[in-house]
Amino acid sequence: MSADPAAVPPAPRPSWRQTLRVYLEPASLRMLTLGFSAGLPLLLVLGTLSFWLREAGIDRTTIGYLSWVGLAYAFKWAWSPLVDRLPLPLLTRRLGRRRSWLLLSQGLIVAGLLGMAFNDPQQALEPVVWCALAVAFGSATQDIALDAFRIESADTAHQAALAATYQTGYRLAMIWAGAGVLWLAARAQTPETSGYQHGAWQVAYMVMAASMLVGTITVLLSHEPQQAPLPPSRNAAEWLRGALVEPFADFLRRYRWQAVLMLALIGIYRISDVVMGIMANPFYVDMGYTKDEVAAVTKVFGVLMTLLGAFIGGVLSLRLGVMRVLMLGAVLSAASNLLFAWLGTRGHDLTGLVWVVSADNLSGGIASAAFIAYLSGLTNVQYSATQYALFSSMMLLAPKWLAGFSGQFVDAHGYTPFFVGTALLGVPVLLLVALVSRMKSLDTAPASETV
Repeated sequence: MSADPAAVPPAPRPSWRQTLRVYLEPASLRMLTLGFSAGLPLLLVLGTLSFWLREAGIDRTTIGYLSWVGLAYAFKWAWSPLVDRLPLPLLTRRLGRRRSWLLLSQGLIVAGLLGMAFNDPQQALEPVVWCALAVAFGSATQDIALDAFRIESADTAHQAALAATYQTGYRLAMIWAGAGVLWLAARAQTPETSGYQHGAWQVAYMVMAASMLVGTITVLLSHEPQQAPLPPSRNAAEWLRGALVEPFADFLRRYRWQAVLMLALIGIYRISDVVMGIMANPFYVDMGYTKDEVAAVTKVFGVLMTLLGAFIGGVLSLRLGVMRVLMLGAVLSAASNLLFAWLGTRGHDLTGLVWVVSADNLSGGIASAAFIAYLSGLTNVQYSATQYALFSSMMLLAPKWLAGFSGQFVDAHGYTPFFVGTALLGVPVLLLVALVSRMKSLDTAPASETV
């Protein structure tokens, strides 16, 4: 049971120099490279893969169905208790519980990427799909172990900074897995041969597999974070109860009826961004933007703006508290979708695209840094992997399901009503943030309880 926050004197506000110095601490720097390892696989089985498949002549309907490969991230809570508590033969004794699972998942990602590289979807699509599923499963497992590693690496006050550096590495990886793959594939093509060339994509995906070494080397050079000792289990039933039931029961015991509001907020906080994001690339194509323009503005410049937003969100969370920045991020994320509605009336307007993408990605970075810090503060260190996996899975499940209908909505009503509608989806989020803010503040929670 947590101590009464009112009995704990508020900590003095750190100076700006102390606030910024936290980004140079070893734990923050580790999150930079591990965030790169986490961000690399996502586009390789979603956005970039769809570009590759379309160039190979795969029809749009099939590509749409294959996008549900990403639902592996929404159901990772199902095996998170195993990652949280199950030791791996040989590896756990040498590396520890968190690092062993990180290493195993990274190995699966590398194997899956190499499998995708050496299979041509134009000749046989099924092997590519199975390899993409392996990458998604390995990536989701890495996320489970990495979230626990991050939460256990610092106290509550430093979680926003770790989230910001994690997001920085994550977004840098998305530049490399987005614009970088297209750049590599373009330069690996044989100039004398026009049209689709599998060899070019093979080279690009082999380089992506090798890029996972950034995270693997970090895992091998890192120390295992301090964890709460696991009580010994007398039998299999007791182990299963501790692994599967207790993490969820613990959350309900700590927050009781307030857990309903918290889970509702988690389930819809990013709904505006996720639903809008599915139609972003088709929107760019229909507005006449070229591949080079989209790659430069959205895959490189836009990601850099997200990094800036994550940095700002981390700093503001340390200075103002997580809940205030959570509200700010929710307002900005919904409002930025209205800018896309305005852009849809402009046709091919490159300057307008730059400004809209800047605002949207800056808002998303602020919201993401605060939201990750919020989720981290809700976890009990004893069940950090399982509880965080549940939260981050809930964050994606409803938005991704709803996003599946976004194409039908655009076909029926057009882009402008769609973007306005996604902005309105953010209104219930504002109400939930306001309600949750009236509950026990996470900013004053004892570090020993929430780490």
